[in-house]
Amino acid sequence: MNSDQTFIRKIRAALSKPIIRRTGLLILALAAIGIFLFSTSSGRNVLSDSTEMLVMGVASVTGQDRLPGTEEFGMSKRELVQNIEKVEALIAKCMREQGFEYVAASYRTVRRGMNADKSLPGMGEKRFIENYGFGISTLYTGKPPQLTDGYSPARVGLGDKNIEIYKNLSPADQIAYNYALFGENNEISFAVGLEIENFSRCGGCTRKAIEQVFRPEQLRANYYNPKDALTNKDPRMVATLKKIAQAYRDAGFEYNHPDDAEPDIRRRLYEITGGGSVPFEKLSPDAREALKKLQAYERAVAVLTYKLESQVFDPVEDRIHRELYSRRPQ
Repeated sequence: MNSDQTFIRKIRAALSKPIIRRTGLLILALAAIGIFLFSTSSGRNVLSDSTEMLVMGVASVTGQDRLPGTEEFGMSKRELVQNIEKVEALIAKCMREQGFEYVAASYRTVRRGMNADKSLPGMGEKRFIENYGFGISTLYTGKPPQLTDGYSPARVGLGDKNIEIYKNLSPADQIAYNYALFGENNEISFAVGLEIENFSRCGGCTRKAIEQVFRPEQLRANYYNPKDALTNKDPRMVATLKKIAQAYRDAGFEYNHPDDAEPDIRRRLYEITGGGSVPFEKLSPDAREALKKLQAYERAVAVLTYKLESQVFDPVEDRIHRELYSRRPQ
């Protein structure tokens, strides 16, 4: 048996071991290959095509070339489904421990809540933005999501069963229920946090569940999707973002990226409404006036952002993503 075949057998044996043992064996196998190449006069010529392919396969198993997933928080579709199911099960467990009933929402239910962002029945995203901007300050009510009429991604993501459970509680128990579920910020449900990729304002059982499933860095307010960060480094996107930043400034807005506008609107809304949980009816006259100005500002910046995204940003981003995800393993 020649040298190539001997090394192929060793590496294949390493790959067939359980994952815990495999890492150490792969390192040993790679070290052996290195010694073997060093001891030959022309290592690259000694390796046959099949041996080269196998070494490349070992490198890919180590995850050195792995791209972020294409879903929220850089997850793959499978990771997103699994994490949603885990979090929802943990929320239900935590709520039971608090003395309340909560039915773990399915992936489809949570996904519907995420997709409900910037949409209403019979109204596409463009028309929605023209009327309501991002739907942040313009549709603010300060009510619990279960009691909000019309636009409410948080309510959609909770599912009908949990809405019914909530409505059957007494007013005092409803307050206690939502504090157990959401903490102090009942406008940021799990589905909403996923969609905006920001869990920093999630609280209660929702936050406790998320902390057990997502990584610590994903819980930070300044977390940025690694897929988007990778895209922003591409020279074509760097040039595109310069044009976008200038377009914002020409219109009187201080943003450098389409992703900057929505978080800023939320921050301004929280400042006006004391965290976003004060019912509109209880806002002071000054707060209502400030909210009215913010709503006009939101509509204007949202219309410009939509135009810049659809006409300038998205075509470049789509091209970069097609190239990245067609060439390298995920």
